[in-house]
Amino acid sequence: MNLTLISHPLCPYVQRAAILLAEKGVPFERRDVDLAHKPDWFLALSPLGKTPVLLVGDMPLFESAVICEYLDETQPPPLHPADPLERAQHRAWMEFGSAVLNDIARYYGAADDAALDAAGAALQARLAQLERLLHTRPGPYFAGQRISLVDAVFGPVFRYFDVFERVADARFFDAAPRVRAWRSVLSQRASVRAAVAHDHPQRLEAFLRERRSALSRRMARVDGAAVEAAVR
Repeated sequence: MNLTLISHPLCPYVQRAAILLAEKGVPFERRDVDLAHKPDWFLALSPLGKTPVLLVGDMPLFESAVICEYLDETQPPPLHPADPLERAQHRAWMEFGSAVLNDIARYYGAADDAALDAAGAALQARLAQLERLLHTRPGPYFAGQRISLVDAVFGPVFRYFDVFERVADARFFDAAPRVRAWRSVLSQRASVRAAVAHDHPQRLEAFLRERRSALSRRMARVDGAAVEAAVR
């Protein structure tokens, strides 16, 4: 099959599919679009106007969950568990990962410091839920020694915190050591690293600075403090 992944450089949902394709060793072409100026050909493929879209030959598939399920069913080895109940549990935690991404968007889009702090507390509560779950699992990945689709979902989730911690002095993982260890293992996985371009941290940081949000203003204050310290 000729596979083309229609992408945006910062889209975490695209990264899920890219990680899955890399884990399965499936060759594919990646084609980025400008979501601020969506071309007609893209809107014809994506009824919701969102990335990712996977072109299987000339047939488009949209929505990351659908794309990942299709790839796992058609491209060996399967990353979902064989047991139906365990597989359903994995799907539920994939949806939880999407909820965390929504919380992340609320965090970097918060209009004022109170909303930012509230969104940060909500993220810490999500991480605490994950921490309690991981107490029951052996690691290093979600399903133990074997990488799964849940890992493909959370690799892009954890990537945001690399920038949050650097630019806003946020300490989200202090009370979640098992989640921190899982995050570290995923960050070193070749498929996770290859899911974004080498300049992704700089692109993401620039995106956050342009939000005109409480986080972008906090980033500016951190920058100012660093410059002041450097000239003393």
